[in-house]
Amino acid sequence: MMPRTLLCLALSGASAPLLADTVWLKNGDRLTGTIRVFDGGKLMLETDYGGNIALDWKKVATLESDQQLLVKQDDITGERAKGLKPAEPGKVTLTNGEAPKTVELASIEQIMKPKPLVEDFSWKGNIDVGLDYKRAEKDTDDYDVDLKTKARHGRWRHTAEAEYNREKQDSEVTTDNWSTDYALDRFLDEHWFWQGRVGYQRDKIEDLERQRTIGTGPGYQFWDDELGAFSLAGLVNRTDYEYSNGEKDNFYQLTVKWDYNRYLVGKTVELFTSGEVGKPLGGVADYSLDAEAGLRYKVTDWASLNVKAEKDIVSGAEGNLDETRYSVGFGVGW
Repeated sequence: MMPRTLLCLALSGASAPLLADTVWLKNGDRLTGTIRVFDGGKLMLETDYGGNIALDWKKVATLESDQQLLVKQDDITGERAKGLKPAEPGKVTLTNGEAPKTVELASIEQIMKPKPLVEDFSWKGNIDVGLDYKRAEKDTDDYDVDLKTKARHGRWRHTAEAEYNREKQDSEVTTDNWSTDYALDRFLDEHWFWQGRVGYQRDKIEDLERQRTIGTGPGYQFWDDELGAFSLAGLVNRTDYEYSNGEKDNFYQLTVKWDYNRYLVGKTVELFTSGEVGKPLGGVADYSLDAEAGLRYKVTDWASLNVKAEKDIVSGAEGNLDETRYSVGFGVGW
């Protein structure tokens, strides 16, 4: 029994490298792992001996992979290859059954895993925390916590967001608010979806104390792949305002929401922005804006540093709101 077990272990160990992707460098070195993405002149190779390794594309001689990969030679078109086979230095062969194609490495702009309409469960998200303690003529404590997560199963996508902001100068609280938002998308095809959303905001300092929103409308997913995603949605919302003096307003408004993120420099830097701008269908307010933009730098696979700017505006309402926040902090992602 023992010899048979040892034989199975030996065979599985011998076959494991065959399943790994292989990258040959111009200096003669050979690295094995899993090709994650190529972008911005960096090829990300995930290894079990060194984590994610960013390889300079100019140093790569050729490569091999049994993965199905999308190889793009310009910003628009790409070829879905069933695998990659090594070729002469400076080239690689895209395998597609009976029609293999050999291309120059220098002509390739991106390599990524193709992402068709999802038919299984996927979950990703980020928690970003910003802390600022200042001890000077005025003591300042500033806290900023953001949570954003998405779950996808088949044609359904769930997006949940929560945020908390608090700032205190000396003994006086100058900012104290929190918000939550939930959106449910039903994809009609690979790009078009229909969204329903609910949101709530609470502010203990500003005149505009509470905002409640419920809305629905169509959206379009321009792309969603290894390097990021971009979507727009146009919604008709019902919004309720409550002010600190006890007065209330409710109205309908047209809203455009956006959600964009893009990885740069071999997925080590992420540019992101999201938010919405709305125009009320009445005289309650001129317009509203709730937006954020920033950068994340990945320190590890799950930890990152971030810098971010946020803007909240409600213009023309009884309780005008105009807040701008800047934060630097750390976060975790999955």
